[in-house]
Amino acid sequence: MSDILGVLRLGREAEGPVDLRLAGGRIVDIRPSPSPPARRRLALPALANAHDHCRALSPTSFGGAGKPLELWLLRLAAMPAIDPYLGALAAFGRAARGGAASVMAHYTRFHGPMNPVEEANAIARAAREVGVRATLAIFMRDRNPVVYGPDEALRASLPAASRDALAGFSAPMPSPAEQIARVEAIAAAVENPTFCVQFGPNGPQWCSDELLRAVAQASARSGRRVHMHFLETRYQRAFADAHYGEGVAARLEALGLLSERLTLAHCVYAREDELAAIVRHGVTIATNPSSNLHLRSGIAPIGAALQRGARVALGVDASALDEDDDILREARLGHFLHGGWGFEQTISRQDWLSAIVANGRRANGAPGSGALEAGEPADVLILDLDRLDRDAVTTVAPLDLLFARANAAHIDALYVEGREIVADGRLTGVDLAETERRLREQYRERMPARAGFLAAWAPIAQAVADHYGCC
Repeated sequence: MSDILGVLRLGREAEGPVDLRLAGGRIVDIRPSPSPPARRRLALPALANAHDHCRALSPTSFGGAGKPLELWLLRLAAMPAIDPYLGALAAFGRAARGGAASVMAHYTRFHGPMNPVEEANAIARAAREVGVRATLAIFMRDRNPVVYGPDEALRASLPAASRDALAGFSAPMPSPAEQIARVEAIAAAVENPTFCVQFGPNGPQWCSDELLRAVAQASARSGRRVHMHFLETRYQRAFADAHYGEGVAARLEALGLLSERLTLAHCVYAREDELAAIVRHGVTIATNPSSNLHLRSGIAPIGAALQRGARVALGVDASALDEDDDILREARLGHFLHGGWGFEQTISRQDWLSAIVANGRRANGAPGSGALEAGEPADVLILDLDRLDRDAVTTVAPLDLLFARANAAHIDALYVEGREIVADGRLTGVDLAETERRLREQYRERMPARAGFLAAWAPIAQAVADHYGCC
């Protein structure tokens, strides 16, 4: 690529113009260009989405907007099962169009009707066709399917139709040993250099000590990474305080789960002692600013975590600010919230970019640091500087433009392993518009099957709000 006006290399000021040469899936060389480029383009490290769920369409379209997580999760039952390949194709396609080369898909349910290994193969096929590096964390849970704690009184308070609508949430889960074996069987069948599998326990409130201990032991035995939600909401905080006398981080430490192999998503209500334990064990935090706002969860103490030296990555969590999987905008929002206030700086923009790229790749099991340096994997995001510098009245540093206004509309190209998977702002291997059209058609055809759940919803919503002490 000889038409690069500027390149943002991690830890450096922008350089340019440059010639950027890719071969064999690697960056071969970055050298000053002997002539000015015909176009103004900016090269920067491709971003990593370190926490997402591979959702086909937004739950908002199924009545999920404006709800706290604890109610929103139940509302997901309004979404009928669809073709998992088609859903993954749309999710990975939007991720690539938004600037992510590496994507974590914390898979929270199987769609069927095929078996889990076949479904994982379908997801891997979708990732391959889009061209992203993908990571599949398989859900694991064995308690508290409706609320945190016993739900007999809640169910008893409901009319019969609403009780019946909740029946599907109580389907028995396999034993810890069987859940471990399922993850390892999926990994053995589908892993390849650009697709890996992790253990995905849903969170302490949904997983018994027995299950978390089994995950910790299996991870230590094989080196397989673990991806888990942690203290996302105030209600999870309350559950942790009530059920872990020594503290939830201390319990996870005692179970052997805290290690460099662990990624904890959200951490919105993590306290100082918990952040200290996270840092001490080299755990990665995957923060999700927009999702935390959409679901009324709060603003995570990421500034405090960074000051302690935490490894922080960034996730879109299928709930970017405009529900468009735009991780460029998410990166900017994360720095706006956590970079510091006034003249006090918690983390510079350049260091924030370096952190979310390197830590995101590490959390997802992707190779390299993501830096634009010779020998690194050829994962490169190219922005159109003419569109980004829309006024062009004076010389403005590319970093200023990037953090002030960059979003998916400014993406010109995305390379993953040297393959151009986005060109001129469009996917090269998948027709995303047609994929989403087919998905919408499939959902509309299957929505009548959810009519009973939707009719029974109002009493469920009120009972859950009452359970958590709402008005």
